[in-house]
Order: sequence, then C-alpha cells, then structure tokens
Amino acid sequence: MRLPGPDYPAPAKLNLFLHVVGRRADGYHLLQSAFALIDAADRLRFAVREDGAIRRASELAGVPAESDLVVRAARLLQAEAGTRLGADIEVEKNLPLGGGVGGGSSDAATTLLVLNRLWATGLDRDALRALGARLGADVPFFVFGRNAWVEGVGDRLTALDLPPAWYLVLVPPVAVPTGEIFAAPELTRDTEPLKIEDFSAHLAPGRFRNDLEAVVAAKYPVVREHLEWLAGQGGGRLTGSGACVFARFGDRASAEGVLARAPGGMKGFVARGLEHHPLRDL
Repeated sequence: MRLPGPDYPAPAKLNLFLHVVGRRADGYHLLQSAFALIDAADRLRFAVREDGAIRRASELAGVPAESDLVVRAARLLQAEAGTRLGADIEVEKNLPLGGGVGGGSSDAATTLLVLNRLWATGLDRDALRALGARLGADVPFFVFGRNAWVEGVGDRLTALDLPPAWYLVLVPPVAVPTGEIFAAPELTRDTEPLKIEDFSAHLAPGRFRNDLEAVVAAKYPVVREHLEWLAGQGGGRLTGSGACVFARFGDRASAEGVLARAPGGMKGFVARGLEHHPLRDL
C-alpha cells in the first residue's frame, strides 16, 4: 500500500573520520567525527490519524514494528507533545541496513521533523534534537540538519563547511552490528583528541582515520576486500561501524568511473555531498 501525499527524504551520512577518544564510566564511548550528508536517501510518507494509533504501513525484513526507530520516534513525540493524533508511516528503504550510513537514525529524524509539522505540536529544533538523543546517537545530527563536527557521545555538534564533493559508496553484502564493534576489546579507545581547525576534508591519511576500521576488517573479510580494492583505486575508508566503505571525488564522472571498474559482485552507488538537510526549513 502506498500512502497518499508527498515523499519526505531521510538522507544518509558518511563519517569522514571517526576517532574514539575515551570512554565514560557508564560505558558510552567518547567520539570525534565529521559527518557529511549525502543525497542518497530513504523516502517516507505519512498519513495523519485521528484515533491516535501509530502504525507502520510498510514491512522491513528483520525489524519488528515495535522496535523500529520510526515507530519509536513517532510515539516519543506523541507522548512528549500530548497530542491525540496518530499516523500511518510508510518507509521506502533505499539505504543499506547495518551499513554505517545512518539510515535508521535519519528515518527517525525525518519522522520527528515531519510529524512535528503535521501534528502542529510546535516543538523547536533544539527540543526535537533532545528527543532524538533519546532514540540514538546519530538522530540529533539529522535533526541538526548541517554537516557537522561531532564530539561527545554524538551530542555536541558544530556546523562544518565542506567543499563540494561526490562520493563512491560500496555496499558489502553484510550487516555489521555497531554494538559488537564497540565492545571489541582490541578497539582503540585513546586516540588523541584533535581540534576542528586540524581537520582536512580531503581524507588525508595519518591523523584522521576510522578507529573502528581495523576491528571491522578483521571480523568481516568481505569488508576488508572492499577496502583493499578501494585502496588500489587511490584510497577509501569505512563509514561508522560499517559495512559501507567510500571514497571522495571532486566530480561525479570520476566517482562513476571507479564504480564502473569494480569487480563483479561489488555493488555500490555514487552520491553528491549536501550542504544541508533537505528538510532544513521544515
């Protein structure tokens, strides 16, 4: 069933680097990262209900409706705002699950932004970010709506201007559980904190890397194979906890040219970097 009404995008993100700089007493990891929005996106549709019910109008294999971040986001907003309205929510899933591109978190953020408007609940963006933090570490970034320098447990966001870019994203045929990677005893947890002024958006090797990459590559050989192939094309990097890996290019043709050379069995897509979230002004 396709719901009537407009489509609302839930764009992906890439971690241009990801450092683990410490760990809190409660077990949460302290991070530094640069998040870049790209134009690859899930698409969501909403229909307001008068009976207060929150229902998912699309199936997502392996994700029960009760644990879906989209449903949880709608119910959290409903409870916080005290509205009697509900919604049917349809998700057109284009982004890979367990890929490190933030698909589920972005879906949740789009749900908060859109239902806040459709229900006329009137929460400002800071209030929606606070709700997002209760759903997952990446949700506040998508509500924030800008490329960002990210610190803390994902809760400290500073707007980051990035040069125009195109990205080749390879999608290994595996889902990587984030919790498994952060729990690995061999994970580096004491990378020296850096300053935003030190950051280079050109993904220069050395000071900026993804601390999770070595752990993921060791546990998931197919991810390592994709990284090694990209390395032979000029370099690549894991995003988030994976499984997706990516490389940055100055123009679309260059990115598409490398994708066209990918060995049989390697799948991926080319996406444009965004300056801001498509729903920034919602």
